[in-house]
Amino acid sequence: MISDNYIIQVSDLGKKYIIGHQKQAHYHTLRDSMAHWGRGIWQRLRRPLSPNQEKVDLEEFWALKDINFEMPQGERVGIIGPNGAGKSTLLKILSRITEPTTGRVHIRGRVSSLLEVGTGFHPELTGRENIFLNGAILGMTRAEIKRKFDEIVAFAEVEKFLDTPVKRYSSGMYVRLAFAVAAHLEPEILIVDEVLAVGDGQFQKKCLRKMEDVGQEGRTVLFVSHNMPMIASLCDRCILLNNGRICEYDTTKKVIDLYYSKDGIGNGEVDFTRRDRQPGDKSARLLKVRTLNSQGETTTEIRIDEPVTVEMEYELLADNLGVTPEFVFWNAEGVCVFDAQDTPVDPRGELKKEKGLYLARCHIPPDFLNDGTYYIGFLLSKAFKTNWHFNEKDILMLRIVDPLDNIITRGWYSGKIPGVVRPVLQWESVKMSYN
Repeated sequence: MISDNYIIQVSDLGKKYIIGHQKQAHYHTLRDSMAHWGRGIWQRLRRPLSPNQEKVDLEEFWALKDINFEMPQGERVGIIGPNGAGKSTLLKILSRITEPTTGRVHIRGRVSSLLEVGTGFHPELTGRENIFLNGAILGMTRAEIKRKFDEIVAFAEVEKFLDTPVKRYSSGMYVRLAFAVAAHLEPEILIVDEVLAVGDGQFQKKCLRKMEDVGQEGRTVLFVSHNMPMIASLCDRCILLNNGRICEYDTTKKVIDLYYSKDGIGNGEVDFTRRDRQPGDKSARLLKVRTLNSQGETTTEIRIDEPVTVEMEYELLADNLGVTPEFVFWNAEGVCVFDAQDTPVDPRGELKKEKGLYLARCHIPPDFLNDGTYYIGFLLSKAFKTNWHFNEKDILMLRIVDPLDNIITRGWYSGKIPGVVRPVLQWESVKMSYN
């Protein structure tokens, strides 16, 4: 039943695709391939108007199944889940790019979406022309667009290239302008996919602040990301998708906790050797990551006055120069706490590592991190370059807990202490005599 209390209502939504599989066997020799090719030409010459004679198995694949949820106006909702869960398909249906197979979607208001680099822009038109084109698509008058024009250009930081065709823009410039247009032309609903990952760190923070402003203005935000700190800092509630179905739709903290509890992540370890996907390239790959307590046990929760060890197992598939393991810690508010890296000993970067298995380990001392939830990313950087063999973001969660029984870490205060770190430092306090 359609209700005016919700700006988005999704009922029994499903999206089905038909996947074809060739029944014929694989051809392993040049002779078999040539014979198969020749038979195909002969059949087409004999029956040019007949359909393809090759037998094909058709399989139904449901990218989404039985999706039901409702969103009130002004809510900021995150959509998370593993790769292939159906997140992008759901956004395309909500953006009216793709038609659902079953069910229906009821949306009240204008929708502005940013799903991938280049969506909604005409490559031959300039940045200026695309701003007016997108505004017109949203149903805005030319006067309304002109009123927002300067604000859009300033946010996107593309003044110098405003009259250049967008096909000549870099991916970063494309995203900056596309997001600025989507967020500033006053849609009732703003839909943003992982595309923000293309921008730099400063621009991502600016986008998050803008999406917060959009929500506070009473407009609705749907945000898909694998970046859990971004989701935690921005979203009021969260949807967890897996295998095309909704596993949970609740508060952001509860849903993120459930996400990390799956596939062993909640046990303080991720074993990529047991998964279909192993992060890496032809030179290196990530095998396992874990967090350990002082007894060497994997854990996701540790006292503030105890040490914690972060480990990463990786394999070099070829001899390498100056690869650098890195761990990146983020807190629940989306703030990067620190980036720890094992700097090569040789200052010239000529420290050669032979191919083989490696274990990188970092020790975090007690009484360093403040109590709270942290997300850990794992990287293997290339020497003197800004890219990586792999860069897995926020794949482990760690909770630092304060039992409130240690006067050394907090004094007599029993409330929440601000800050991302809470180190126990050396102090001196002496009585001074009057002159």
